[in-house]
Amino acid sequence: MARPNYAEVYTSYPGERFAVPTVNPGEIDPEYLRQTVEFNRQYAPGSIVVDPASYHLYFVETPGIATRYGVGVGREGFGWSGAAKINMKRDWPDWVPPREMVERDPEIKATLEKTPRGLGVLGGAKNPLGARAMYLFDQGGDLGYRIHGTLEPYTVGTNVSSGCVRMINQDIIHLYARVSLGTPVTVLPA
Repeated sequence: MARPNYAEVYTSYPGERFAVPTVNPGEIDPEYLRQTVEFNRQYAPGSIVVDPASYHLYFVETPGIATRYGVGVGREGFGWSGAAKINMKRDWPDWVPPREMVERDPEIKATLEKTPRGLGVLGGAKNPLGARAMYLFDQGGDLGYRIHGTLEPYTVGTNVSSGCVRMINQDIIHLYARVSLGTPVTVLPA
């Protein structure tokens, strides 16, 4: 329906605490660049719907219309589906990997430093969560999954994460500003 001027959308962002590098939209499949699309599924405006099979996240604007973003999703064995809510939002978040992740990939340990929440990576330009993170909870608490930015924008459209939903930093900044705590999130089966 509508595509923004990608040269403007994916440029560096002024006023950020850390640099948000320009992304060359010509290096990303156009299917995964932000756009307004028809969305004829029954979700309330303000809802987020993640479709891992198509590598898209939809933010429902009005009935029948959504902003669609490209995403990277869980690699083999790390995909998941279900309902959640955004229960926390963080600007330039610290990343503290779960113990299981460090055990699976011991090389991660060498990159970790002390943060207020344990060994991890302080928020900033080298943090794997990127510029923003939104934390997914269900009735049992923190699911351990996030919708977050990435230092690797070329990974949108792939199965790359340990279950989190990765977005181009410019896109997560755009979405983050529009999402409230309590926003419902549905992750469809792959």
